[in-house]
Amino acid sequence: MNLLVTLNINGEPVQTLTLPQETLLETVRERLGLIGTKHGCELGECGACTVMIDGKPILSCLTLTAAVQGRAIVTIEGIAVNGQIDPLQAAIADQGAAQCGYCIPGMVVTAKALLNENPNPTREEIREAIAGNICRCTGYVQIVDAIALVGAQQSERQSA
Repeated sequence: MNLLVTLNINGEPVQTLTLPQETLLETVRERLGLIGTKHGCELGECGACTVMIDGKPILSCLTLTAAVQGRAIVTIEGIAVNGQIDPLQAAIADQGAAQCGYCIPGMVVTAKALLNENPNPTREEIREAIAGNICRCTGYVQIVDAIALVGAQQSERQSA
């Protein structure tokens, strides 16, 4: 039995059909074509499928689509604004933090949620926030550097 759901994806209302057991990951990728959110382990252990719901990072592979009707969902495609990449995305590129790129969408969404809540986190707070996002390529150093850089830049702008 298909369900008609209304979702708020990246600031836009979207209506789609879904199955009761369909995950948000499946809906976002297969039904809506937002392929930045990645299939990874589908067990909630790798973080590749991370999206924000109401400003908090969640694992879309463990979240039923029907359970998030009317809530604000942000995917990696919603991080850029008006075609301009977010400073976090720019820092990830500038710091060489993206290797294969598979983990980066979930990592960016997780880091963006952290920076929205805590504009200038410590390196330890950054490591704790991204602990659920597995990267097999970088060793995390450049990723933590990029997030810390954006935090410091935000802090400088706020104090100026």
